[in-house]
Formats: sequence, structure tokens, C-alpha cells
Amino acid sequence: MPSYLKGFIPYGLAAFLIGIVGGFSTVLGPAFVSDLGLAYNNTTWTALATAMSTAACAPILGKLGDVFGRRMTLLAGIVIYTIGNAMNAVAGSLVFMLAARFVVGIGSAAISPVILAYIVAEFPKEKMSGGFSLYMLISSSAVVFGPALGGLITENYGWRTMMWLCAAISALVFVLCFALGKEKYTSKPMPKDFDYTGAALVVVFFSLALLVPSFGQNFGLGSVSFLAVLAAAAVSLAALIFAEKQALSPILPGSVMKQKSFVLPIVILFLTQGLMQANMTNILVFARYARPDDTVLSAYAVSILYLGMTIGSGLLGPMADRSSAKRILTLALALCGLGCGALPAVSASPSFLLMAFSLGMLGLGLGGSGTILMKTALSGVDPARSGAASGTYNLFRDLSGPFGVAVLVPFFTNRTSSLILSGISGPSAASSALRGLAFIEILCILGAIALVQLLPEKKGDK
Repeated sequence: MPSYLKGFIPYGLAAFLIGIVGGFSTVLGPAFVSDLGLAYNNTTWTALATAMSTAACAPILGKLGDVFGRRMTLLAGIVIYTIGNAMNAVAGSLVFMLAARFVVGIGSAAISPVILAYIVAEFPKEKMSGGFSLYMLISSSAVVFGPALGGLITENYGWRTMMWLCAAISALVFVLCFALGKEKYTSKPMPKDFDYTGAALVVVFFSLALLVPSFGQNFGLGSVSFLAVLAAAAVSLAALIFAEKQALSPILPGSVMKQKSFVLPIVILFLTQGLMQANMTNILVFARYARPDDTVLSAYAVSILYLGMTIGSGLLGPMADRSSAKRILTLALALCGLGCGALPAVSASPSFLLMAFSLGMLGLGLGGSGTILMKTALSGVDPARSGAASGTYNLFRDLSGPFGVAVLVPFFTNRTSSLILSGISGPSAASSALRGLAFIEILCILGAIALVQLLPEKKGDK
């Protein structure tokens, strides 16, 4: 086995950990709010709590990975991840659960960037695309059985048992990574010019940015709460831009972020990857309205989504090295559109086969496009700054999904609730909201396909 693949084993285990626990946790939000008798729209807050720390802390912890070493950062991230999952298991209130999900996000923010950084720095240039495909394969395949198994465990033993299992898996992966990791990586002293101000403002601004759409839809665009969050986000953004211009070593690497090959993939991510998170949550909620006695139907269907992602990343991702990357990316996004286009049929007949087809097509497209976009954004990055660049990419990648959740989940839940209040039955209201969701998502897909045509041609494109 080549040395770079052997060294990747601990990072592959960590990718598996994030995937399997993430898959289990897809059923946590609905199960938790149902158990405590809370409104379903609180699933938005549980998802956002994780997203805020996962995204906002990624560039900071990625940069620290370049300083303290990838192995140390990886192990520290797994420890935090384990603690967070244990906190989930004992949560007895919404506030405590939000804090627990925030801790889980910090652990994930430390783990994911160093995995990408290892691929960028250690894989041969000609094997880098294969490295990203391998990472996506491990991550998505680990999630395939997560929602279904999580649903079964939750149904038979409760969601707390499921979260204790997640904590146990996390602890086991830590032991394996500690025992197998032999990477020699010399840590550096903490730089005197470390951008502490920028780090704090990154957390504040990107956390507020995720709250803006949710506050707008839940409290109203004219509400004091929404206007206060919007104003705070604007002020923190201005402060962040000023701080990063003054910093000698900014948290957000401007030399990478200003490149067209980085900017366009990020915009495409926001238009597409958010669909996965939003559709998972909305399908779970829709199934509870349409078939309240069947608690595992949607979990099985979501597993099909991750199976599609596994196939898409392993099949479509590498095809981009042998053909035009833009052509394969367009094909992948068209498959996403096909999955979204099937949602009206799902709303009319909420069967497993229709859910599986819709989410399966979406998974194929997201798996393939995610691999290609990752390579496009990170190829050519200086290995010495791979952690900072990967962390910044992870910031926007992790923001894209929660942003979709923040926009589309409140749209679905609030529209469903509004229709129910007007006298429409729960299943009919949820069906109408799902059809509206499909229309919005197809428009997003068409916009993403148009942006793909603007991507710069890479050497080797045919």
C-alpha cells in the first residue's frame, strides 16, 4: 500500500465517524421535539446549532491544524465530538440540546478540514481527485444505513439510546486513530500575529448569517427579533472585513477566496447542497403528517439518498478526470433536478418507492457534483496552507446545507402550519407545501447549471 494511503487510514476512520453519526442524527431532531412535545419547526434550531459551530469554527481550526499538526487536531476534534454526543444523550430541554449540538459541531469543525488538508498536502497531484472521491465515498457510504438504523433504534429503544451509541462509536474511533496514527508532523509555535479578532468575528458573523433567514420566516421580516439579528450580522460583517484587511495572517485566506475557481463552486454549493439537508428534514416531517403511524418509512428513504451519494461520488467524480469536468458537473446537477422534480409525485402518493427515487436521484447528483466542486476549489492550493484553505472551503460547504435548511425548512413547516390553520387537513397541507418546495429547488438547480458554464477550463479538460 502506498505510504500516502496508509497514512490516510486514521483520517478515513474519522470520515467514517462523521458519516455514521451524522446519519444516525438525521432522525434526532424530529424525535427529540416530538418527545418533549415541542413544535416541529424547532427541528430548524437543532440543525442550526450544529451548523453554526461546524461552519464558523472550520477556518479557525483548519488554520490551527497547520500550526499544531493534523494528527493532534484530529484527535482533539474526536474528543470534543464524543463529549458532544454524550451531552445529546442526556439533554432534557431545548436549550441544553442546542448547546450539545453546538459542541458536536465544534468537534466536526476540527475533524473535516484536516481530512481535506491531508489529501491536498500528501496525495500526489495526479491522485488528488481520487483522494477526494475516496473521502466522499467513505463519508456518504457510512451514512447510507445511518438514518434507517437510527430510525429503528429510536423506534425500539428511544433516541437517547441512539445518542449513547453514537458517543460509544466516537470513543472507539478515537482509540483506533490514536493507535494507528504514526504521521510525523512537526507542530509550530503559536504565531504571534494570529488573527484572534478575525477568529472571533468569523464565529459571530457566520453564526448570525445562519440565523437571519430563520428569524425572518419564524418571526416575520418586520419583527424586532429579525431586524436585530439582521443589524448585528451587518455590523459584524463590516467589522470582519475591516479586521481581515488589517491582519498580517488573516483567518480567511483572501488569495484563495478571490479566485474564480473557488468563488463559483461556493455559489453552486449554496444553490445545491442545501437541498440535501432541507429535503431530508422536510421528508421526515412530511412523512409524519402523511403517515403518522410509520416512523421508519422516511428514514429508509433518506438512506437511499446517501446510497445515491456513494454511487455518485465513486462514479461521476472520477469521470471528470477523463472527460469535461463541466459536462459531468452539468449532468450531476441535472440528476439533482430530476430528484426535485419528483417531489410533486411524492406529495400525491407518499410511498417508499417514490421517496426513494426522488432522494436517490438527488443523492447521485450531489455525490458527483460535490467531488468535482471540491477538486475545483482546492486544486493548486499551497500544501503549507492546506489547512487554512480546506477550513475555509469547509466553512462555505458546511454553511450551504444549513442555509438551505434555514430557508427551506421554515418555508415548508410554516406553510404547512398556515394551511392547517385555514382548515386544510395535515396531509393535504404538507403535500401542498412539498410541491411549493419542489418549484423553488428546481429554480436553484437551473441557476447552478448556468454558473457551471462560467467555470474556468482546467488543464486536461476535453
